[in-house]
Amino acid sequence: MHPVVLVLFACLPHAFAIRWVERAAFKASAFAGSTTSAVFPLPNATNAGSAFNSFFPAASVVGFAGPTPTGDEPEEVATATSVPKVTGAFPLLNPSTFDNKSSFNVLRTWGNLAPMFSVDSFGLPEANMLIPAGCELNQVHLVHRHGARYPTTGASPSMFATKLHNATVAGTGFTATGDLAFLNTWTYKLGAELLTPFGRQQLFNLGVSFRMKYGEFLKNFTGLPVFRTTSEERMVQSAQNFAAGFFGVPDFLTDYRQVITIEEVGFNNTLAPYDTCNNSNTATIGSFGTTMADKWADVYLQDALKRLSPLIEGVNLTISDVLGMQTTCAYETVALGTSEFCDLFTQEEYTNFEYWFDLDFWYGFGPGNPTTAAQGIGYVQELVSRLTQTPITEHNSSTNATITDSNVTFPLYQPIFVDATHDTIISSIVVALNFTTLNANGPLPTDHIPENQTYFASRISPFASQLVGQVLSCPASSEPTHIRWLLNDAVVPLTGIAGCQEDKDGLCELGTFIDAMKTRLGEVDFAFDCFGNYTIPEPDLITDGRPPASVRPKTGGT
Repeated sequence: MHPVVLVLFACLPHAFAIRWVERAAFKASAFAGSTTSAVFPLPNATNAGSAFNSFFPAASVVGFAGPTPTGDEPEEVATATSVPKVTGAFPLLNPSTFDNKSSFNVLRTWGNLAPMFSVDSFGLPEANMLIPAGCELNQVHLVHRHGARYPTTGASPSMFATKLHNATVAGTGFTATGDLAFLNTWTYKLGAELLTPFGRQQLFNLGVSFRMKYGEFLKNFTGLPVFRTTSEERMVQSAQNFAAGFFGVPDFLTDYRQVITIEEVGFNNTLAPYDTCNNSNTATIGSFGTTMADKWADVYLQDALKRLSPLIEGVNLTISDVLGMQTTCAYETVALGTSEFCDLFTQEEYTNFEYWFDLDFWYGFGPGNPTTAAQGIGYVQELVSRLTQTPITEHNSSTNATITDSNVTFPLYQPIFVDATHDTIISSIVVALNFTTLNANGPLPTDHIPENQTYFASRISPFASQLVGQVLSCPASSEPTHIRWLLNDAVVPLTGIAGCQEDKDGLCELGTFIDAMKTRLGEVDFAFDCFGNYTIPEPDLITDGRPPASVRPKTGGT
C-alpha cells in the first residue's frame, strides 16, 4: 500500500478502517444499481424561448404546401384478401437465451409485459378479422391497453437495483463475475409508469392500423368522434398517440373529442374500476395473483438461483431477486431495446416465466379472482347502453354518471367507439363478457404447467392489447343482426354466452348477445363482490371471476 495511504488509513476510526478494507476487496463501482435518468429538452434550452419563434414559422405561415387532394377511406377488413398480422416488435431486439436458442421468441413469454402480437386462434381456425362473406360491418367497438411502459412504482426491477446499490453505499460492496460481471457497472435506467418510446410507437401504429381497417366508418359520423381514456399520464399519451396515428398529425388536434376520466380513489371509472372496488385492493384478495404465481417461482427458478448465486459475492441472491432480474430483462428491452439480463435465462425458464404471468393474471385479475367480473361489469353496462342506444338508468357499478348521463361525453351511437384502459381491465372485461373458452382448463396449478393450457396473459393483455367488437348485418343490410369479438386479432368463440351458438366465424345474433349481457348484469353483484366480507376459498376453484356461490347473498346477485 502507498505510504500516504497508510498514514491516512492509520488515522481512520477502527470500524471504518475495517469497512474500507472490505470495500476495497470488491470490484463493483460505487454507482452500481443507482438510478439514472435524463430530461429532454434541457431546462433553459438556448433556442427554446419565444424570442426564437419568428425564426421557425409554422407550415401554415410558410405556405407552398403543394397539392392536397385527399383520397378515399380504407376498409381493409372488408376489402383485403389476406389478413394483416402483427408479428414483430421493431425496433426491439429479440433476446437470446442462456442456452443459445436464438430461434425462440423470448418477447412472447413476458405475459402482460409482452408487446402485442396477433394471436393465431382461440379455437376458431377458419375465422379471422376479415368480414365473413355475405356480411356487412355496421359498427366497431375498440378497447385497447396503453403501450409499453416503465415499471410501476415499487416493482421488482427497482427493488433489485436498490438491493445492489445498498450493498455499495450501506454495505461492504460486491463483486460480480462471469455472466453477472455487467452488474459491477450496471445502473437502473428505467423510470416509473410512463410510456417508453416503443410504447408510443405501439399506439401510433395501432391508430394507423385501425384507420386502415375501419376508416370507412368516418363517413357515417355527423359530429366529431368521442373517444375515452383515463387521467394517468401514460393513458392520456396512449390515447393521443392512437389519435395521431388514426387521424394524422396535426389533424388529431382538431378531428375528435377526448374524454379523460379521473383515475383516482373515490372516482367511478369503468376503465379503472379498481379504485372503487375495495376488495380488489386488499392484501389477501388484491395480491392473490402474485401469491399464487410466487409459488411457481419457487419451483421453476431454483436452477437459475443455483447457477447465478456463485457469480456474485457480497450479495445473497434470493428467488425474488432472480425473478426481478428476469423481469428487468422484459422492462429494459421495451424501454431500451435490449437487456443484458435476458441472456441469463434458458428457453425453459422463459416458458416457465410466461406461466408465472398466467398464474398472476388468472388468480389476480382473471377468472380465479372473486372481484374480476365486478370490475369488468361496468364496461358491459356501457356496452349494452351503446348497443341498444338506451341511457344507463342505474349506476350500481363503476359507471360514472357525470359522463354517461350526457350524450355529449357519452354518445349512444357512433360508428366507432374507442376506449383506452389497462391490462387488468381488459382481462376483467373478458371475464365479465363470459368468454369462457379462454379459461376452459382452469383453475391453473402452481406446481406445473398443465397440458392444453387455454389461458395466457400474453394473448389477453399484452402492451397495446386490443379487444374489438364487430357489429355486423348478415346478410348485408343497414340493420345490424350479429356481433363477434376479436382479441388481439383472433376471433373469440362466444359459446359461453347464453344463447350464442357454435359458429365457425364466431358470430352471435345481436339480440341474443344483448339479452345475455342484460342477464349478466343481473348476475354480477358489484356491491357484494367489491365490498362484501368474504375470503378466497382454499383451494381456489373459482373460474367465473365471482365469489363462490356458497358465500353470495341469497338475494340480489346470484
